[in-house]
Order: sequence, then structure tokens, then C-alpha cells
Amino acid sequence: MGGLLAPPSGHQRLEMTNGSSPAMFVLLGFSARPSLEPILFMVVLVCYVVSILGNATIILVTHVDVHLHTPMYFFLANLSFLDISFTTSIVPQLLVNLWGPQKTISYGGCVVQFYVSHWLGATECVLLAVMSYDRYAAICKPLHYTVIMHPQLCLGLAFASWFGGLTTSMVGSTLTMLLPLCGHNRIDHFFCEMPLIMQLACVDTRLNEVEMYVASFIFVVLPLGLILVSYGHIAQAVLKIRSAEGRRRAFSTCSSHLAVVSLFYGSILFMYLQPAKSSSHEQGKFIALFYTVATPMLNPLIYTLRNRDVKNALRFCAGALPGVC
Repeated sequence: MGGLLAPPSGHQRLEMTNGSSPAMFVLLGFSARPSLEPILFMVVLVCYVVSILGNATIILVTHVDVHLHTPMYFFLANLSFLDISFTTSIVPQLLVNLWGPQKTISYGGCVVQFYVSHWLGATECVLLAVMSYDRYAAICKPLHYTVIMHPQLCLGLAFASWFGGLTTSMVGSTLTMLLPLCGHNRIDHFFCEMPLIMQLACVDTRLNEVEMYVASFIFVVLPLGLILVSYGHIAQAVLKIRSAEGRRRAFSTCSSHLAVVSLFYGSILFMYLQPAKSSSHEQGKFIALFYTVATPMLNPLIYTLRNRDVKNALRFCAGALPGVC
């Protein structure tokens, strides 16, 4: 491990200095704690398998059970597919780096990783806001819910989420990819993230930083604001319900989504609001590990354990289609 993380050989230095971009990147990850890597490997592997199985199950039951052909579960299936894609863009390479002495990723693999992770991260922010609007319409406008959340609008909102995330990724990631790195190739993280690639650049990155701040406002701050506004209206509507049973039912329809939003945004805010110290950076790696590995695993568990419709669909699926479910 120490040899791989040592300065590159003369041939490697020549290969890097002949071009502005290195042939590969070194992902330092958790290499400073080698005794922890085998434990992290097992934890990440288990979480990844559970995440794939759980999210695939959500997609399957929402497709098979006609009772779940509603806007809420349509968006939930989108979220599950997104979680599978997001973890798969990061975790396999992470497992390779945790298992063996190699801590490298090819230049092309790194580019694909930060394009895809940027795309899916932005998409999830918008999709969670869309899901909060769906819950707002269900609780605050119950008599008009089916009219408001008609199939064409649901498809349009889902498309806008995916396309919006793709657009910001294409712009931001392409601007980052065009930066000359002058052979710098050591990334102090376990995956290729756009801000860390920008730190390796040997030119002024103010344009990239402005783009990143604008994109963060549009795809992180604004969706969070919409979520807070939606739940503000939901809270007012729930408090107006006189019966305790009615309030409980109303709250149960959005508690799962609220838990998922809290996990997602809580980990992001905790990570990016830390002071810029080396110890905080190490903590940031573990927080990033949580939202890239643990959160996608917990999402289907939250919706399964707290949602009666999904539980019934799983029982129906297991009984009606034992060969499939």
C-alpha cells in the first residue's frame, strides 16, 4: 500500500507531465487507517447488497401491485432506481480499493464517476422536492388530488428531475474536466467528486466555483426550500384535523418521506457545514460514506417498515408470484 501511495516513478511522472491530465488518479480514501479497511469492506459490501435488493424489491412491487399505481409510488420507484444507480456508480470501485493494495482509478473511470454521481445527486434533490409536493397535494388538497397529480404531470415532473440533474452535471462536470491538472492525481477521498478535482487544477477556477455555487443554489437550496414550504402547509393542515386518529393517518402518509429527506439533507448539511480542518475532512469521509452507502440502503427499509401499503404489496407479491417475489 505504501509503495502505491508513494510519489510516481520517473516513467509515470513523464507520462503525466506530457499532458495536462493524468492517466489515472490515486484515491487515498481510508488508506491512512489500513486496519479499518477490511472492516469497512465488509460493512460496505453488506450495505450495498441490501441496498440493491431492497430498492429492486420496491421497484418490483410498485410495478406488480395495481394498488401501488399511484403518484406517490411512481416517484418512490424513481427514487429506488436512482439509489441503485447512485450506489453502483461509487461502491464497486470503493470495494476494489478497500480490498486490495490498488488505490487507483483510471482517468476515464474518474470522469464517468463524477459525471454520474453529480447527475444523480442533483436529480435526487429535485425528486425529493417533487415527492414533498405530492404529499402536500394529498393532504392539503385531498378532493382535488387525482386532478392535480394526473399521470401527465407525474411523468413531466419525473422527467424534469432527471433532465435537470443531467443538465447541471453536463455543464459543471464538463467545465471541471476541461481544467488542466498538470499531473496532479492524488484525491483525498474514496470517490471522484467535482470540488476535489477542482482543487487539483493548476489554473484559476473561479468560473467553476461560480457555476458550482449557482448550481448548488438551484438544485440543493431551492428544492430544500420547497420541501420546507410544503411541510409547513402540511403541518398547518394536520393541526386543523380535530380527531387524533385523523392526525395520525395524515402524518403517517408523509412520515416515510420526511425521514428520507432528513437522512439525505441532514448528512449533506452536516458534511458541508464543518470547519475546514484535517480532522473535519476525515469525518467528512465517513459522512459521505453514510449518504452514499447507508442512506440508499435505509430508504427502502423506511418505506417498507412504516408503510402499510408496501407491506401488503409484499405479502401479495410473495403469495401470488412466489417465483418472482
